[in-house]
Amino acid sequence: MATETEVGELLHQRGWRTAFTVAERVNAWAALVSSIERGYGDDIHTNDLYCRNWLHEAWLLLDEHIVQLWTPQTKTLDDRYKAATVDDDGQALDQFHRLPGPDLWWWRRHPRILTKDLGRSLRSAGAIGTDPDTA
Repeated sequence: MATETEVGELLHQRGWRTAFTVAERVNAWAALVSSIERGYGDDIHTNDLYCRNWLHEAWLLLDEHIVQLWTPQTKTLDDRYKAATVDDDGQALDQFHRLPGPDLWWWRRHPRILTKDLGRSLRSAGAIGTDPDTA
């Protein structure tokens, strides 16, 4: 198992655009979750979901004590994400992005609040959710 710095460098060598830290990716996940809870309206959010992919990959490589340190916060964010999204087994998002393996469950959900560009795109792909403008 590796340190946080080693994992950041290793993942960067594997193609991630920079040597991220766990804190940076947890903060990015937190920002995305908060945005989805409020009504994420940007275009398809697949690039934003990659912050959670990085955490998934890092967990497999990190020293156990680092994983234990960050797991409670990550689990809380995962739970919030699940509450703010709808599980459609990726049917809507698959219209816009090739879905990764089934262990990356966050790719198989779409925001519950469908608004602006993202809402229009996902509705066109069959997603069902609430529209804050009509609620």
